[in-house]
Amino acid sequence: MSEETRQNVIEAADVLNYRPHASAQNLAREHTNQIAVVAPVVANYFYMHVMRGIQHVLADRDMDLVVHAPAKAQGRIHERPDPDPLNAHIARALQPGRSDGLLLLSVPLTDEWAKRLRESGQSIVLVDIEHSAFESFAVDSRKGGYEATQHLIDLGYERIGHITVEYDPPPARLRREGYEQALRDDGRSVDQGFIAASDERPFAFSAEGGYRAMRILLNQRPPPDAVFAASDMQAFGAIQAARESDLRVPGDLAIVGFDDIELSRCAGLTTLRQPARTMGIRATRNLLRRIDASGEPPVSSTVFSPELVVRQTCGARDGEPGASPRFPFSEASG
Repeated sequence: MSEETRQNVIEAADVLNYRPHASAQNLAREHTNQIAVVAPVVANYFYMHVMRGIQHVLADRDMDLVVHAPAKAQGRIHERPDPDPLNAHIARALQPGRSDGLLLLSVPLTDEWAKRLRESGQSIVLVDIEHSAFESFAVDSRKGGYEATQHLIDLGYERIGHITVEYDPPPARLRREGYEQALRDDGRSVDQGFIAASDERPFAFSAEGGYRAMRILLNQRPPPDAVFAASDMQAFGAIQAARESDLRVPGDLAIVGFDDIELSRCAGLTTLRQPARTMGIRATRNLLRRIDASGEPPVSSTVFSPELVVRQTCGARDGEPGASPRFPFSEASG
């Protein structure tokens, strides 16, 4: 264009206070220097640790992180969470010019959505969920559930309950399967009365959900003498319910969680450690490799083995040879 036209455009932009649209610029450049994350909820300790790992890697690349998560809770869960909000966020993240790659955290994929994601041509990595079409990083939840339950069996507990999640997401389902298998391998039957589910929105792995589930278990006659909760936050809710019923943990009731968040170390909670931050780091690094690679790298699935971390809340049977002492779960320690 002529210099006169150029000056007229610049003057008009100045008068109208025009600013370039970032997405339009990114679309023109074909790179956004942004990574998108879609998660069911952000205010959760597990996801916070995963996010730390993601941010750690992106800081070295001078890239931004865009998080997509439903902003509104939808009441309690009855059968399974409404997939529409998450699907809407996935669709938004896939729009051209939005991001260079996409991390999906604990987002179950239907065959329809898997096909749509593949056809998008976007670089995608899954965290805390697996699908044969995509690279993924997850922990062996079935093994963790088995080890948590076996630990309680080894300590001599007879009535071992379980707190799970009502809509049965894959991590919770696998932890429950591990719990049930450990009981069967010990020659025990699975008592459905000793299994209770969290139904809290927007994220059922919560202290509130664990509290309500524990109240259900305590109404059993006789009640459990030990409980494996599918998450540390549910375990904290279970401990609160036990205290309100004048039960000592572990004096009257042993509790084991799953995650090993920072609060668990402070509270003395026996739990299964999953490397959330490491999963975030590894997933992000591999996503960046996929973005930078020419062609399409092969799909792989990385499964981490959880680690049993024994602290005070599991205790041991009184008088048992070689048993570790049982420490009251006091306000000072928790």
